[in-house]
Amino acid sequence: MLNLDDVVTAARRIAPYVRTTPVLAVPDGRWGADTVFKLEFTQHTGSFKARGAFNRILRAVELGTIGPGAGVIAASGGNAGIAVAYAARRLGFTAEIFVPRTAPAAKVAKLHQLGAKVAPVGQEYAEAYAQAVVRAEQTGALFCHAYDQEDVVAGQGTLALELLDQLDGFDTVVVSVGGGGLAAGITAGLDGRAGVVAVEPETIPTLHDALAAGGPVDVAVSGVAADSLGARRIGSIAYEIAVAHRVRSVLVTDESIVATRARLWQDCRLAVEHGAAAAPAALESGGYVPEPGERVVVVLCGANTDPATITAGG
Repeated sequence: MLNLDDVVTAARRIAPYVRTTPVLAVPDGRWGADTVFKLEFTQHTGSFKARGAFNRILRAVELGTIGPGAGVIAASGGNAGIAVAYAARRLGFTAEIFVPRTAPAAKVAKLHQLGAKVAPVGQEYAEAYAQAVVRAEQTGALFCHAYDQEDVVAGQGTLALELLDQLDGFDTVVVSVGGGGLAAGITAGLDGRAGVVAVEPETIPTLHDALAAGGPVDVAVSGVAADSLGARRIGSIAYEIAVAHRVRSVLVTDESIVATRARLWQDCRLAVEHGAAAAPAALESGGYVPEPGERVVVVLCGANTDPATITAGG
C-alpha cells in the first residue's frame, strides 16, 4: 500500500516544479471556530493536480519508461489534463488530452493555451478515459491517470507534508473527493497524525457507495461539480487507503455547494470551482460538525472556473 515514504520521496522529486501554497485562517468563524483554509487553488495550473502530474512524469523519466521523443496522454474533465499538459511542456514532452464534450470551455481553452492536443470524446470522464487508454496503447505514450496511479497519488499527498510544516498541529483535514487521489495522498502523507474527512456531492457518491458496497462500484454522474469530481467510481488506491485509515465520507447537496462557493467569494474573496467548494460546504451545511476545540483544515483544491458564474449563482 502507498505510504508516507512514497509521499516524502515524491516531495523531494517535485520540489523544483511546484509551489508551496498558503494557508489562511478563516476570519469570521463561519466554517468553525478554529478552521484554516489550504489555498491549493493557487498551485500551478489552478489545482492540486500539478503535484501528481509532475511526480508521474518525473518518475517515468527516472525509470526510463518514457523516451525523449515520446509524449504523454491523459483523460480528464479539465484539471488533471491541464496539469499533465503543463508538466509535459515544462519537462519537454508533448501532451494529448482526452476530455468529455461536457468539459467547461474555460478548461478546454487552457489546454489549448498550454499546447496540448485536445480530443473531445463522449459525455462523461469514463468515456474519455476509455479512448485515452486505447490511444496510449497505440502510440506508446506515457498514460497519466487522473487519480488512480501510485505516482500520481503520492504527488498529491505532498500537500499533507506542507500542512505539517505550515501549521502547529491540526486534527482533521476536510477535502473534496471525486476519484479520490487527493484524499488518498493526504491520508498517506499524514500517516495517522490527523484524520481525513472526504466530502462528495450527493450526485456523485463514489467513496460513499464503495464503502457501503465493500468495494469500488460505478455511480451515476451528474450535478454542478461533475466537471472536476465526475469520476464514475472511486480509485482502487483511494478505496484501499480509505478503508485502512477509516476515512469518513460526508455527502453534500448541489445547493449547498453553490451557496458555499458564493459565500467564499462574498466573505473571503476566494474564487473557486464547484468541486473545491464541496469541502467547506460540509461544514457550512452541518454535514460535518467538528468537536469543540477540533482544529480543521479545509482544502480548497481548484479554481479553474468562470468567475462570472459565482455571482450568478451557477
